[in-house]
Amino acid sequence: MTTENAPIVVGVDGSPASEQALRWAMGEASLRNCPLHVVHAWTFEPLVDWYETNAQNQLTLSETLVDTSVRAALVGRLQPPEIERRSLRGDAAEVLEEASKGAALLVVASHTVSRLRQITMGSTSMHCVRHSSVPVVVIPVNEHSASNET
Repeated sequence: MTTENAPIVVGVDGSPASEQALRWAMGEASLRNCPLHVVHAWTFEPLVDWYETNAQNQLTLSETLVDTSVRAALVGRLQPPEIERRSLRGDAAEVLEEASKGAALLVVASHTVSRLRQITMGSTSMHCVRHSSVPVVVIPVNEHSASNET
């Protein structure tokens, strides 16, 4: 399977760590002269979500998050890659695994600062590393990103 002109897929969630991953992926896509697919996974469980909303509202919020993230990452870039924005419904790990099929690379951020949190909540990046059919780059959380996360 050839990855020539295959896209780089990056997962975003609005966190500082995912913004770092997006900037890295955008730079890599520019270097490789390939498209960049910016993906946000969203969920809606009508019997679980406590606030009044619907699936269309969740999709709109997801699209806004992707657009805001892309605009922020484009600041100062003279020659950005071709960018495709994607808001996909489902579990983040599974959505990214599926969205990256046939891609040159999957880029995700490592959000887990606490080992306990990683054990109890799981890890999207860990799932992607274990299950992706393409190479995965995990951008580590740095001190600046970790201090901005709640």
